Amino acid sequence: MKPVKQAKRYGKMFIHVVGVDVAAEALAELTVVEQLMIKSGEFRSLLLNPGFSLADKEAAIRKVAEKIKLSDKVAKFVIYLTENRLISALSEILRTATEIYLEKKKQAKAVVYTPVEVAKSYEDRLKLSLKKLVDRDVEVEYVIDPSLLGGVLVKVGSTMYDSSVKGQLRLLKDELIKG
Repeated sequence: MKPVKQAKRYGKMFIHVVGVDVAAEALAELTVVEQLMIKSGEFRSLLLNPGFSLADKEAAIRKVAEKIKLSDKVAKFVIYLTENRLISALSEILRTATEIYLEKKKQAKAVVYTPVEVAKSYEDRLKLSLKKLVDRDVEVEYVIDPSLLGGVLVKVGSTMYDSSVKGQLRLLKDELIKG
């Protein structure tokens, strides 16, 4: 099975197992595990290396779960992924589970790229406009990108809205080339 399909399947399973009511906290816990795998080569190696027994891996995960205060369901999910050699797809599973959760909660996440810091009044207007555009509540994350000359670039899910000067110049260039 392709990793993307597996990620979607296991993302759905994760949301189903933990429940929508506590999914936000569970996703945060799973993000901590993902960050730990990124930062600690030893932990990542332990989970991915087939040379370690499943009992050793489970014991290590339980110890780490106790240390970083993971819920039992999240710890069991990480153990399950490790046992089935799917832990390497954790980032994709986490991304998919987050999308599924936001979909169930009728929310969307937008990433807004701007060349400068955004004023609070503009943030509120942008959030309201995005809410009307996607017809759901929008959680907005701002990223400062100095390569943009002006304007904003907004990514909601897989859709991009480009009102940056750089994007407008690119469109103008394409029109001029077409003739």
